[in-house]
Amino acid sequence: MNPVTLQKPDDILTFLADISLKGAGFTSDCLLDYVLEEGFTEPIFLNASGEDADAFYRGAPNAWALYQVREWKRVLTISGGTGRARRVQITETP
Repeated sequence: MNPVTLQKPDDILTFLADISLKGAGFTSDCLLDYVLEEGFTEPIFLNASGEDADAFYRGAPNAWALYQVREWKRVLTISGGTGRARRVQITETP
C-alpha cells in the first residue's frame, strides 16, 4: 500500500471508518469506533504506512501496518505488520 497522509478531520474520520484490523494483538472491526472511544473526535493529522495482511481497507486485505493519528498534543499509534502482534500506544507531546 502507498503511504497516506491526511490533514482534514472529516477525511481522516471517513478513512478510519473503512479500516478493520484482524490477527494477533489489537483488533478492531472499525478503527473509527476505537479512535472515537479514545477521545480523538477531531483529529488533525493521519499517517498510514507499511503493509499488513491482517489489516483491511474497504474489505480488501493488505492495508496499512502503521497508523498515527494526532489530535493537537495527543498521538495514537497503532503498529503491527504481517507476522507481528499489533500494538496500540497513546502519547502526549510537549
